[in-house]
Order: sequence, then C-alpha cells, then structure tokens
Amino acid sequence: MQGIGWLKDKLPGMKQVRGFYMTDTWDVACDPLHTLWCAVDPVHGGNPAAASQGGNRHQGVGPGVAFGQELYRLTGVPQGLLACAHGGTSMKQWDPSLKKAGGRSLYGAMCRRVTKNGGTVAGVFWYQGCSETQTDAAVLYTPRMKRLVQSMRKDFKNPRMPIVVVQIARKDQPEPNDGWDSIREQQRRLPDRIKRLAVVPAIDLPLDDGIHISGSGQHVLGRRAAEAMRVLCEGKNAGTPPIEVDRIDVRPNPISNCADVIVRFKHVVGSLTSKGLPYGFSLDDVFCRSPYRTDLDGNKAILHLGYPVENIAGAVYYGRGLSPYCNITDQADRSIPAFGPISTQIAEPRAITDFINKLRISPVLPGVNIRTLDYPQSIALQPRQFQTVFCDRHLELASAGEALVYYALDFRCSMRMKLSLLLGYDGPVKVWINRKPIYCDPAGTNPAHIEDAAIPFIATPGQHEVLVALGSHGAAWGVYLRLERTDVSKATLRKRPESIAKPEILF
Repeated sequence: MQGIGWLKDKLPGMKQVRGFYMTDTWDVACDPLHTLWCAVDPVHGGNPAAASQGGNRHQGVGPGVAFGQELYRLTGVPQGLLACAHGGTSMKQWDPSLKKAGGRSLYGAMCRRVTKNGGTVAGVFWYQGCSETQTDAAVLYTPRMKRLVQSMRKDFKNPRMPIVVVQIARKDQPEPNDGWDSIREQQRRLPDRIKRLAVVPAIDLPLDDGIHISGSGQHVLGRRAAEAMRVLCEGKNAGTPPIEVDRIDVRPNPISNCADVIVRFKHVVGSLTSKGLPYGFSLDDVFCRSPYRTDLDGNKAILHLGYPVENIAGAVYYGRGLSPYCNITDQADRSIPAFGPISTQIAEPRAITDFINKLRISPVLPGVNIRTLDYPQSIALQPRQFQTVFCDRHLELASAGEALVYYALDFRCSMRMKLSLLLGYDGPVKVWINRKPIYCDPAGTNPAHIEDAAIPFIATPGQHEVLVALGSHGAAWGVYLRLERTDVSKATLRKRPESIAKPEILF
C-alpha cells in the first residue's frame, strides 16, 4: 500500500481527491502519498523537517490515488485519503495491543491520525501479507486479520466499516515457498470469515521490480478496489463484487474421454478472457502440473487433461508459487483470484498430502516370495527425487526379470493422528510401518492406480517410517504414495482447511 511503483506512471492530481500526508497536512492526493521520510510518527522513521528532500525520486506509486479518484468518479463524492501504510511490515507489527504506544507503533500511529481527523473513517483499503508467508506466521494470518478488523471497527467507531483487502501478488524468485499459496488462499477466503470485507486479486498485474506491482498496475488495482468498496457500501445494485470461485467439477471429455476440470466463477462481467493463451492453472495430480489446454467459456475455465477421470485425485490451483504467470480476467479487466489448493473431489474434501516423490530407495535386488518377506535388517537406501508423482523405476525393472525394490518414506507428526497410507502399485507389494508389517498383496499387478490400497494406522507425535517392498516379474513400474488424515471433521475440511495439521514429509 505504501507504493513502490515508478513515478513516471503517476496520475495527475484531482482537487476533489485529497490526501492527509504523513506530515499531518492535507493537500491534493498525488503519489508518493506515503511520505515516510518526513513522517510525524516516529514508527515511520522520518524527520518532519526533511519534507523538502522528496524521498526516492523514481519510486512511490501505490494504489491509493487511483482508488480515491475512481471512487469519486463512481459516486461523485469528494474523497479524503489518510495515508497510514509502511511497506515490508508484518501483522505482528500492526498488533492492536500496541495502540498505547501511539506514534511509536504502526497501529497507534494509524489511530492517532484517524483521531486527528474526527475519530472515524468511511472504510479501510488494506494491502499487506508478503511478510506473513513464513510458516510460523502463515498459520496465524487469519486470526490476526480477524482481530485487526475487529479492533479497527471498534477504535474507528464504525462497527460495520467496509474493508477491501488486496490478495498478495507475486515475487520474481525461483525457489518454492508454500507460504505464498497459503496467504493467498487465506485472503481469498477472508470474506467467509469477516463480514463486509471484499478481496481484490493482483496476481495478473506487472511488476516494476522483483516484488512490487508497477505504477500502471497499481492504477488497475486501485480501480478494482474502488469498485469493490462501492459494492460493499451501496450493495450489489451499485456494481459487481470481485470475482469468486463458484465450484469445480470433473467430467470425461465427450471426444477424448480424458478428464476435463471445469472451474466456474461468480460475478464475472461479460465473459472470461485473456491476452494470448489463457494461463495460470495447475494441478497437483498424477501425471502433470498443468493442463495441456485451457478454454474460456463465459464464466467457466475448462482445463483439458491427458488422462482419465479415475486418475483425478489431486488439487487445483490458479497462480501457484512465488512467480506464476496469470492472464485471465473478465471483460471489465478484473482478474480471477489466485486460489488453491482446492480439491477436485469437491463433494468430499480430504486432508491428503501432496503425492510423495522424494524417497529413499534400494538398488534392484533379487526377487523373493513377497508373502514370507521380513523387514530387512540391513539395506542400502539412497535418496532420490522422482520427476513425476509416480515413483517410476520401470527402466531398471524391465531388464531385471524377477526382482525386488524398496521405497522408504520418513515423516513426522506434530500430534497424534489417524492416518491412511494411500498406495498405488503394479506388482506384488508388502508394507511395514515402523518395522511392523501392516499390508501385503502378493497379487498386485499392472496397471498402478493412484489408490489401490488405503492402509489405516495411528501415528503418535514424532518421526515414523514407511517401507514398501515392490516385487516385479519384469512388468512392474513403481508406486504412488500419499498420506491422508482420517480424524478430521467434514466441517473443518470445508471451512478451515488451512488449519489442518498434516504429516511433515522428511527427506
């Protein structure tokens, strides 16, 4: 919200849209709106005597000015913007309990500025979340947001105060970080947790550096937020709410008989569209990460996959990861939200880990009778990450004739859990958990399905081992492995999936 977009893209000011700058003075709202270098409140680290310095000469465009100007255009009501943001800050730094620190805390400084201007505001435009993407902070994001909103509504004397939140965009770095997906998904679901709150996506907008939305992108974001704010204030007759996911269905394609995943959206203006081939969807599924083609049809995105419906058991994402490419909007230039994981088994959500393809494996060993096979007392296991979710060794096994291979999986539980080992296999198989035999199928054969067996067991807090022995007559290929919690209520699965602790896979 502070704004780091390039100033070459700044909007000209409008006298009907004014800003209360961080010097505690009102003027026509122009970027940079957040003049931290000369802020009155010490928490921003500024020097009020340094107003003439002007801050960074190249950066400073945020979404606030476009937001105010679009609200004025939509309503005809002059707008006043109270700039309170500080880039790179965390929810912990915005803790309402720090209010008594006044201008030495972010929340206290915000309250001081509101009090100076009459003690109440018409609404809040909030853009924050990148600092919550580490695991320890991500799990606390939703309850912290609920507390923040509750406190603002109380302190600003407006119990029905509308709030528009930006769903965090992307960061141009290659390393994985599931925390970004977690925060985006929690933000997408905030309207289900907090009344009179709307979330606007930013996943499709360009960047001016490795993490900050560009100046031109900030203007698009500000306009989207203004439309959402107007609907919150005046009702759906005043406009269309932000696009939301409606439901996801899976069906066989009538021509190819392979799976189509149909993602339906609500509040689409006109129809879904894209500049170039529609892109951004991915699946945590058996054979691939992305559909080979995505078609847009009205309010639907149809994801075409190259495998049958019975192999669909993963989750759908849009905008997964740190730096996804996403380009789907409606005809009013409003992006569909980033989301995921959303299970493709919508009717019966499940608490399942991703497919596990990082394991310890044995070399190819001589074949044995799987029925009488005991847990090996000495075996050389080497780590391997398979390229797909199918732990495929058919090139080794095909030439070995009668053979045996082992797959070892280590995981840790933070609490007592009722689990099922979801196992797919295409040869005789035997399974040990913590060295105890728990399953044997000497008749296992091709083809492997993603869930040939669901093997129940109880895991205590701490570390555990699963060992799978797969026999082959020259025809076996490999295994699928996942873990599922079976002690989670359907209500929690539907309403609070982010709160479910799952086994931590070790590698």
